[in-house]
Parts: sequence; structure tokens; C-alpha cells
Amino acid sequence: MCIDKICYIIGAMAKSLPDISRENCFVIAADAGYKALQEVNIKPDLVVGDFDSLGHVPAGENIVRHPVMKDDTDMMLAVKLGLERGFTRFHIYGGMGGRTDHTIANIQTLAYIANRGASAFLYGDGEIITVIKNGFISFSAGSEGTVSAFAMGGKAEGVCESGLLYGLENAELTPDFPLGVSNEFTGEAAEISVRNGLLLVAWTDKAFPVDVQSIE
Repeated sequence: MCIDKICYIIGAMAKSLPDISRENCFVIAADAGYKALQEVNIKPDLVVGDFDSLGHVPAGENIVRHPVMKDDTDMMLAVKLGLERGFTRFHIYGGMGGRTDHTIANIQTLAYIANRGASAFLYGDGEIITVIKNGFISFSAGSEGTVSAFAMGGKAEGVCESGLLYGLENAELTPDFPLGVSNEFTGEAAEISVRNGLLLVAWTDKAFPVDVQSIE
């Protein structure tokens, strides 16, 4: 598995991209994410999609074309390619801020990744989202802003939150009540964990995660 390497997936809504070091990453463009990479002179390792958003099929040998009528979103196709190649950590850009249905689909894609023992971060405009399964996410001291946690796909049992303004100890979160919304960092190191279930965690980009672990 590519434990020390990161799979970057770039979608159509990417407004800003990180400084991608080609020594420790694999870059996949999902459909019109190819255009976003072209604008910053980054050549992807793979380009995948039906290319309805891009408007044309790029030239090259690293193109994986799919029909428009398909079950998977272009982002999901990219994730599956990354998982097939053994990647266990994903950074996804350009998957929020456009159509709400696609944002929800990309959040569900985070759950798909967590269910397969890998981790992923979905970057939006000033916010970041991940999904953990039977695991934890920790943040360094000095983190600022808000952080929220929501149950996904059923009950999230044994939820604990420490180092935040509002603590939780062995709590149960359900998909129909947002108990975990809008907590706040205090400047201390913080951790959110779930013993059993899927937990969506969303935070402002002034917070700094230092470790995340999902267990299949």
C-alpha cells in the first residue's frame, strides 16, 4: 500500500490548490478538474471522467474515459482508481461549493473511503471535512475556529470530544439530531473519536489536524 504517499483528487470546483510535491503524491483530475490543474501548470498522473463538464476529451495515454450514463460520479471513479492503486490517504479539492447534490455526493464518497480503511479530506472555501469510522482525529494546540461532528448512516456510539469548549464522553450521536454542531477550539490540543460508527467531522481551516485514523 502507498502508506507514505498521498492521492490528490482535483474536481471541477477547485479554486485554489495546495503546493503539490510530485515526490510523494499521485494526482488524479476528475473531469473538469483537469482544467484547474492546467491553469497552475500541474500535469496529472491520471484524468478520469465522462468529460461532460470539461467539454472535450484530453489527449494523452493517461485518460480513463467513462460513458455519461453511469452509476459512479467522476469523483467516485477517481477515488476507486486511487484505492485500487493502494492509496490510504486522499486530499480532495474542488468537491464543494457548486451544486448541493454533488457536495452531498462527495461527502458520501468520504464515507465510502472510511468504510475501506482509508482516510480522506474534502477541502472547501475555508472549511475541511472528513469521515472517520471507529477511529479518531486529533488537532494540534493553537487550532482556532469551530468544529462539528455528525453521525452518518446510523448511530455513532461512544463519541468523545476533548480539548474543546464543549466536552463529550461516551455520547451517542444520531443522524436526526445535530448535537455535535459548532463546537469551538480552545487553543489546547483536541481530539474527537468514535468507538462504533461513522462520524463526519467538519472544521474551519484555521485548525490543524495532526492525525486521523479510521479502522475498517
